[in-house]
Amino acid sequence: MTLRFYLIIMTATTAICWLAFVLVINMVDPEITNWIGFLLFYLSLFVSLIGTASIIGFLVRFIILRKELIFRSVKEAFRQSFLLSFLIVASLLLLSRDLFTWFNMVMLAVSLTVLEFFLVSYKTTNH
Repeated sequence: MTLRFYLIIMTATTAICWLAFVLVINMVDPEITNWIGFLLFYLSLFVSLIGTASIIGFLVRFIILRKELIFRSVKEAFRQSFLLSFLIVASLLLLSRDLFTWFNMVMLAVSLTVLEFFLVSYKTTNH
């Protein structure tokens, strides 16, 4: 797969995901919905954020860090966008349950940082 084709596919699917998120916001009433409505909200937001952050992260790496391989930049951008999106969605979920405290956020951030360090070290020792 070429870089151009990857960017076209990623941009198109991200736009579709944002469209799905807007549809969920417009069609689901949070006052009367069940768990499926909330699942659709958080899932569509999560996937939309992954796509957006992945594209932006790759473009920043591609423009600033031209020395890296393109495949490695795509992989790192996707992994980090997944973790960032998880942090945002988990923060919103904690906020909706009145569990959003500084301690919970520090624990979540530390957990995701440890996971990122593990994934980076696993990648370097495995190859």
